[in-house]
Amino acid sequence: MFNLTPVVRVLLLLNVAVLLLQNAGYFPSESFALHGFTSSLFRPWQVVTYMFMHGGWSHLISNSLSLLFFGAMLEQRWGGQRFVLFYVVCGVGAGLLYNGIRGWETQQMQQAASAFTAAPSDIGFDRFTEKYAGGGYEYEAVTKALKADPTNTEISTAAVRVVTEIASYLVTYSSMLGASGAVFGILFAFGYLFPNTEIYLYFAIPVKAKYLVFVYGAYELYSGVQRASGDNVAHFAHLSGMLIAFLLLKYWEKRHPGFY
Repeated sequence: MFNLTPVVRVLLLLNVAVLLLQNAGYFPSESFALHGFTSSLFRPWQVVTYMFMHGGWSHLISNSLSLLFFGAMLEQRWGGQRFVLFYVVCGVGAGLLYNGIRGWETQQMQQAASAFTAAPSDIGFDRFTEKYAGGGYEYEAVTKALKADPTNTEISTAAVRVVTEIASYLVTYSSMLGASGAVFGILFAFGYLFPNTEIYLYFAIPVKAKYLVFVYGAYELYSGVQRASGDNVAHFAHLSGMLIAFLLLKYWEKRHPGFY
């Protein structure tokens, strides 16, 4: 399972090279990370380029280990051409699906901002900033001022301006990067094709691949639905990668019975 196959090697090197270019300022997130469809920074090529970008070395290493452990075995079984196709389709599909979900979330945020603008209150301000900006000390003063003097026009106007700026910033600059969508697709495919293969967690605890995939999927679903404040992980992008993997595998099975 730890065999470094040709395509996996190229993907690993490409991801490292792109991160180095990011750190050197030659691969800016504004141009190559995946922005929302309604963002002025969205460009069509981002549905591909975002897969090769990462938020730092720890992000890259975690994705690289999964690609190395699970991707190499799939490449050995499928061959390089089919493995590349699977990787790209899962990554692009995850990006597109997640952007659709993010579009719905953006609409909900804008509705919340409009509701607050229509009726500013300390509770509404606190809830909005906590959910969409992770809260923070810088918002406490406005919350306290609204609570102390809710009819003060200057305070209400300042609070509305803060909420409007948060919403505008998130619509424009919120983006996604990383190979996680494609990697979760690979993880699903591994569990689908090798369900009883034992994976040793922490090099000591054996877990069958099918159970590992189920636990990962359940965790991502829970984390996406019960999103914690300040959590900037695209959990639904991970689930989208798994869904695309499932659909693609079923399509291949239908087109080529007995292929696996």
